[in-house]
Amino acid sequence: MSEPKIRFEKVLKAYGDLKVLKDLDFHVEEGEVVSIIGPSGSGKTTVLRVLMTLETIQGGVIYIDDEPLNLMRRDGELVPANKAHICKIRSKAGMVFQNFNLFPHMTALENCIEAPVHTKGLSKDQAVTESLELLRMVGLADKCDHYPSQLSGGQQQRVAIARALAMRPEILLFDEPTSALDPEMVGEVLTVIRDLAKSGDYTILLVTHQMGFAREVSDRVCFFDGGIMVEEGKPDQIFGDPQNDRLKQFLSRVLQAS
Repeated sequence: MSEPKIRFEKVLKAYGDLKVLKDLDFHVEEGEVVSIIGPSGSGKTTVLRVLMTLETIQGGVIYIDDEPLNLMRRDGELVPANKAHICKIRSKAGMVFQNFNLFPHMTALENCIEAPVHTKGLSKDQAVTESLELLRMVGLADKCDHYPSQLSGGQQQRVAIARALAMRPEILLFDEPTSALDPEMVGEVLTVIRDLAKSGDYTILLVTHQMGFAREVSDRVCFFDGGIMVEEGKPDQIFGDPQNDRLKQFLSRVLQAS
């Protein structure tokens, strides 16, 4: 049986005395689309941030393709990973942030080619060719020379998705990708994510408050609360027949508000 694409083993993340992830055991299979839902402060976004090494964990091991991310193997033992090892393993993942995080002084195309040229070593011509195709895929070929300030929120988020794809990742991480958008712009971003999920080309981990969308696109939904995974299952089970009382309360509150 093959190893999961992503695996957390007893992962601890804390800020002082506040434990955000509490000895978390969690996995995502290759090609699986997994949504993480839960209340604010439950540790959802932290899962993505530690995967991208934007946050340092205090305990446990994170594996990608059975290779430890925060540790490295040396003489049969696991020792703290060096920068080269972390960059190599982390390069398999690309992240789309809640607030786009585009470079304001660069056009849409320049945002997309920056990292492939400077960190992947692609030639500028190759990066431009691939990025133009990705911008076309997200419906923004005609906006390639526009700066972020000239784009709507939905357009900026679609550029951010193209930028993540330009790094040729195997894993896509989405952190509340629609929460900063006006309601009328949510659909255009969800359409792109839906197409990526259907393609089967990526392992996708999606933190979202869009319950209907999570139910539609996910192979599995995980409910987090208090830094642990409280319940997981197929979307129809999680939303149609939740077992945990905390999950029932959460869904009742969220679905009433929507």
